[in-house]
Amino acid sequence: MNVALVLLTTALMLVTGVLAAAGAGKLARLDGATYPAALPRAATAFTAVLTLATAVAGALAALLT
Repeated sequence: MNVALVLLTTALMLVTGVLAAAGAGKLARLDGATYPAALPRAATAFTAVLTLATAVAGALAALLT
């Protein structure tokens, strides 16, 4: 059961990160950025979402154990 929960949570965080990155890239393109300039913005958004998810998961794990 724990393995399934970890895999489901990981998949959810990856999907959330990809959606945030796509949104950031689209907003950068709408702002007039070129594709090479929009890519780092999307990567930064993806990394930020995964970092936040890791921090929250670590805090919850510390509280629940």
